[in-house]
Amino acid sequence: MFLRWSYVRFLFGLRHMGANWQVGDGREQALADYVCAHARRNDIDDVIRAIDEFCYTKSYLINIGDEKGRILDRAVLAARPRRLLELGTYCGYSALRIARVMPADAVLYSIEFNPANAAVARRIWDHAGIGERVIVIVGTLGDDGKTLTALRDKHEFTSGSLDFAFLDHVKQEYLPDLHRILNQDWLHPGSVVVADNVKYPGAPEYRAFMHHHEGAGWHTREHRTHAEYQKVLKDLVLESIYGG
Repeated sequence: MFLRWSYVRFLFGLRHMGANWQVGDGREQALADYVCAHARRNDIDDVIRAIDEFCYTKSYLINIGDEKGRILDRAVLAARPRRLLELGTYCGYSALRIARVMPADAVLYSIEFNPANAAVARRIWDHAGIGERVIVIVGTLGDDGKTLTALRDKHEFTSGSLDFAFLDHVKQEYLPDLHRILNQDWLHPGSVVVADNVKYPGAPEYRAFMHHHEGAGWHTREHRTHAEYQKVLKDLVLESIYGG
């Protein structure tokens, strides 16, 4: 019952979420406080456990969650990527899951629109002991080239250098941002792109693109699952392999 009320409060905050990518009631900062108080320092597994516990028992949050998180885990393990890009850091939960299973020499670059979310994520990552393996960049790929330029010039994204991308930001930007990545020529044959929330709240244009290009540049597997932290709303996670 508590979770349902937390979700109702989340729904009331959707307008604020759409503009600021925070619910507006302080739950993101409360999450960081909870993690630092209830999870062992430098224990990534315990930090993930504490976040899931907070989301089930305290306040609903829009990270990928434990059920879909296991799909993401398996995709990263199978790809064994060295350079990864995440669009939509939020509070840093999916980055924790990725960092836990990516190779020891891999680096994850995470793009976040809201500086306050980036600060929450950094605090949680530092508590988990992965602060040096994940780099958060405040911006968007659609900010007139500023973030794309930073990735290219400062972080040395080059042709064919991106092994794995995870999309979990503004759903209407999934397809435009995929095209931005393709236009930079960063993917290589075998690169993997995973997209969350394709059914709920939905990214129909992105899904249609992958259907249209199935076998002709992309091979996509659709994982049927549930929206985060509940078993009522259905969702899809798309795992797409780039063919070049």
